[in-house]
Amino acid sequence: MNIQKQQAMRNVLIALSPMCLAAIYLYGWRFVVVLAVVVATGLLSEWLMARRYQLKVTESVFVSCVLFALSLPPGIPIWIAALGIAFGIVFGKMVFGGFGKNVFNPAITARAFVYISFGVPMTARFVLPQTTINWFPAGFGTWLTSADSISAATPLTTKAASYVELLLGTISGSFGETSALLIVLGGAFIIYKKAANWKIVVGSIGSFLILQTILWVAGHPNASDPLYALLSGSFLLGAFFMVTDPISSSQSTDAGRWLYGILFGLLTVLIRVFSVWAEGVTFAILLVNMFGPLFDHYFKQSKAKKKAKAKAAEGGAA
Repeated sequence: MNIQKQQAMRNVLIALSPMCLAAIYLYGWRFVVVLAVVVATGLLSEWLMARRYQLKVTESVFVSCVLFALSLPPGIPIWIAALGIAFGIVFGKMVFGGFGKNVFNPAITARAFVYISFGVPMTARFVLPQTTINWFPAGFGTWLTSADSISAATPLTTKAASYVELLLGTISGSFGETSALLIVLGGAFIIYKKAANWKIVVGSIGSFLILQTILWVAGHPNASDPLYALLSGSFLLGAFFMVTDPISSSQSTDAGRWLYGILFGLLTVLIRVFSVWAEGVTFAILLVNMFGPLFDHYFKQSKAKKKAKAKAAEGGAA
């Protein structure tokens, strides 16, 4: 299989590696099997579609697979994980013509599909981390935390975790979304390596905190402490690793990047607070993905018009 190399994608995989190790440490070796099945299925799906388009498989498929695996709850049935990534790669990427042409982020497309189609496994198969039993070897010494600890409760819904637990990830949640510290460190790495644009990240986090603070101060019953809301759920993983996807995000102008990030942050808060979906990140990303091409078109045209006016003014002055 001939795979197209992409250094930016390798940098993202490096940034995700600590989260993968943490997933094993917290929830057990089952994560490795889930990840292996997701990667194998995603790679096969892209290869079969790429053959029809006479294209190469790209290294970006590995990023999509790892992100999707990290977004899944530890108790997810493996066949659902495989079906989800196949849907995400085929319908979120390859039907548009492959890498560089897709409108939607493949990983978040896969997550949305399983979230809507298999609600119970996606929202009621969370387990307590192995660190609640022992700190070492913790998950390195088990397959998965005992099934009797399966619960639908996560910090986003219970609002009962401490800030230290949210930072370290010693809470129930998806494989790779619980440790805010590892996500921020990995996100800082890909920004440093220019695999993600900092303007989108800052716009996302800034708008999220502002609107969340307004609703919290106003006393809305579903609006929690802004810092707690920021650290819980999958918002940080989405802000650093998904909404910054160089293909499905707005990338042509700085104005487009800022607006794209701001819209993502606002939509996440609105969906979390006012809808029946406790976690609004998945749908917020899909919505802003649709606006990305529009922002690029509008701001590029606006820039071109300004340049044309400037040239015309210079010609008139001469």
